[in-house]
This record gives sequence, structure tokens and C-alpha cells, in this order.
Amino acid sequence: MQRHRFQFSGRNGVFGFGIWQSTGLLDHDAKPGRSSTMLRAITGVTLLALAPIVAEAQLPKPKPAPISAEFPFESKYIEVLGSRMHYVDVGDGDPILFFHGNPTSSYLWRNIIPHLSGQGRAIAVDLIGMGKSDKPDLDYTYADHRKYVDAFIAALELENVTLVIHDWGSVLGFDYASRHAENVVGIAFMEAIVPPASPAPDYSVMGPAAQIFKAMRTPGQGEKMVLEQNFFVEMLLPGAIVRPLSDEERAAYREPYPTPESRKPTLQWPRELPIAGEPAASVQVVTRVGKWMRETKLPMLHLWASPGALNPEPVAQALAAEIKNLQSAYVGTGIHYIQEDQPEIIGRTIADWRRRIYKQRH
Repeated sequence: MQRHRFQFSGRNGVFGFGIWQSTGLLDHDAKPGRSSTMLRAITGVTLLALAPIVAEAQLPKPKPAPISAEFPFESKYIEVLGSRMHYVDVGDGDPILFFHGNPTSSYLWRNIIPHLSGQGRAIAVDLIGMGKSDKPDLDYTYADHRKYVDAFIAALELENVTLVIHDWGSVLGFDYASRHAENVVGIAFMEAIVPPASPAPDYSVMGPAAQIFKAMRTPGQGEKMVLEQNFFVEMLLPGAIVRPLSDEERAAYREPYPTPESRKPTLQWPRELPIAGEPAASVQVVTRVGKWMRETKLPMLHLWASPGALNPEPVAQALAAEIKNLQSAYVGTGIHYIQEDQPEIIGRTIADWRRRIYKQRH
């Protein structure tokens, strides 16, 4: 096996894409006993393949900080469209609503919620089929998730909502706000699936990551990678965090997906990504959301990290230049799941931003 690095020069130094390649990549004849080895062969990735990254010698290390694995919140459930959705609900006042993405859950926000629960009602929901929420018989398309998110907000009768959103949760949050702007106070987002990061006009712009997403979107190959090998939890998630996850943290992220059937949502999400015009519905919603972001007067906060994945510095700069009422905040070292590397600065930055927008409202 050989590692190849593709580099180009950027104003902040040498950037690159890294990917593991092997003649055994996507070997469907692997024996079950080789699961650990085959995960690496199948994925061919440390998440360096998913974004421009600072060369390893230049990548700053996060300062040691107490990042707790504990999830110290009472689990609550509410029936939504015939299924139970799990959420945590801490504090009082106007709601601060957290949406996660793939393959995470409300657990992602555990070290950020305490910074905000003192100034509002912090609510972190598990999307349908994910976390501790029920897993009804759905296709788990974007449209399915949107339907359940809308119904969840209605069931809890949430008003004057501040959204804190990430990954696919960003699309869900922006989509909701674009249709219910009167019910949204502001939006804090990070590592978002929005223009100019997405839609991808074709696979070529994705660099080495293209082969991974092509495989996941290919019938048979995607099932092997994601359903059988649990790609998103075992490889992509820890590969997209700078610090090593503890055994307790890994166990918490594995818990919702013990079987191939339970992992269905984590496979459908990459198939919903708007790439090369497909699926058309995703292209439409992400494009519409991007247009709305640039027209709305709602206050926004973009939190971004270096090297980043979906939202590296050039994307952060483009968003800051194009969106009204946007505060852009650099939070330090991180790749995609930046909440696991920089929870304190993320939490404090959102809390400070929210205090200021509420002061302006009153």
C-alpha cells in the first residue's frame, strides 16, 4: 500500500489532499476476519482526502483541554409522525436548537450545550433514524428528514428559535429558516453544506475524495462500505477529528448503529449530496438555501477551523464577503467534526454572539 499526496500552494502555506490507495481498494471478496484491514482498504482514507489541509509539519496541534466524553443530560422523547424522537432540553427561555449531521447525534453537542443553557433553552435533537431516535421504515432521504424536523419543531411549539447547525443539519436548519424566517432569531453554523462548498459541479472538483463518494453512491459498493463495514462511524468520523477519540466516545458514536440495517441513514446521506447534478432535489434545495442566505437579513455566525473540510478558509472568506449580517469566527484547529476539537471556543463564541443579537433586538 502506498500513500500519495497531492499538493498546491496557498497563501497560508502548502496545502494538499492525502489518500491511501491500494490494489485492494473496494475488494468485495474480503473475508470477515479482515474487517479492520479491509476498512482501510475499502475506505482508502484518513479524512485528509475530503479537504485541503495544511501539510502535516505545519498543522498546529490543539492545546490540551478537558473535553468530556460524558453525556450528562436527561433523555427526553416526543412522538413525531408516529415515531419517537430523542432530544435533550436544558435551561429556560427562548430555544437554542441544535441540528447534527452524519453520522452523529445530540452527543456531538455535549460540551457546547453547557455554554448556552444559561441564556436560553438548549434543545439538541437526534434526527429520525439516528442517535436514540426511532428507526422507522423510511428511505431516509433529505425530504424524510425535513418532514420530521418540521414536525418536531411544531410538536414542541418552539418560537423565537436560534439555530446551531452542522453538516446535513445545516441544510435542514437553513431550509427551515428560509420557510419560517419569522420564527428564527439567528443562525450559527459550521462545516455546512452550502454554496460555495456545495453543490459540486462534478466529481473532479472533489479531488481524491471523488472515488470514495462514487463508491458510496454506487449500489453494492456503498452497502459494503457503509452498511457492512460501518464506514462513517469507524473511519470517517475519527479521521475527521484532530485529537484521538476515547474508547468511551467511540462507543457512544457506535451505539446507534449496531447492525447493517441500523446504518441505513448513514448510507443515504452521502447519496443525498448534490454532486454532478444528482440528486436533482438536493441540488435544488442547496442552491435555493444558498440564494436565501445571501438575501436574508437574519444575523448569522459562521464558525470555521483550519484546515477544515467543507468550509476551509477560502469558503469562510467567500461567505463573509457575500452574506449580510454574518460574523465569521475562526475557532482553531479542526477538520469536519470541529465540536470534538474546539467545544469551548465554539460554545463561548456562540454565547457571546447570541447575547449581542438579543441586545440589539431589545
